[in-house]
Amino acid sequence: MPSTDEALLVVEGLASHYGPIRALSDVSLTVRQGELVAIVGANGAGKSTLLRSLSAVQPKSAGTVRFAGTDITRLPPHKVVAHGICHAPEGRQVFAPLSVEDNLRLGAYPHRRDRIWLEREIERVYEIFPILRERRTQLAGTLSGGQQQMLSIGRALLGRPRLLLLDEPSMGLAPLLVEEIFRVVQELNRAGVTVLLVEQNARAALRIAHHGYVLETGRVVMSASARELLADEAVRKAYLGH
Repeated sequence: MPSTDEALLVVEGLASHYGPIRALSDVSLTVRQGELVAIVGANGAGKSTLLRSLSAVQPKSAGTVRFAGTDITRLPPHKVVAHGICHAPEGRQVFAPLSVEDNLRLGAYPHRRDRIWLEREIERVYEIFPILRERRTQLAGTLSGGQQQMLSIGRALLGRPRLLLLDEPSMGLAPLLVEEIFRVVQELNRAGVTVLLVEQNARAALRIAHHGYVLETGRVVMSASARELLADEAVRKAYLGH
């Protein structure tokens, strides 16, 4: 369990629209320092929109977002990153024409002048994902889906995350790779990285999480410890396959 009860992220009454369509409605949640929190729900529930809103890629219609005690609701994306919120988006979104290492260096762009730190942290990413070291000069667009997911996470880590937003990291991956990705996410959390994880594979996400939220049609309908959600009959029937 996390070592502290300090709230790192506090979201209150968050709403977001795509034109006239409301994607999020009155979403409130808390992520504490050191936690791994899972957001689960069906396709179209608003999970990815929530992370996009937190990283300021998607406009907010209402509500507030506080991070480490600071109101960041209206900050643009680059300033959100500067506060330490780093996003590994759905679908990887690597820079296909660039090499693996150039993708990683772009993730560290705000900290590019700290060369000693940068080289050390790139090496750390290679230790976490050894296949990326082997592919460091390869174009990112030629990597497999699993390797691109590793690159997306590694690139986010080079933003010096105080909070790592992970959007569907298991999407489209073979079962063995899914297991590896979740093992790495859990190890990163144990090493001190606070994680907010959006995941269609609810069982896998809740097994490694401390706390969970269930989203339905853009609203939080349930919030409890991950263990409680795994044991809840309604959650089991709706999201866990039995």
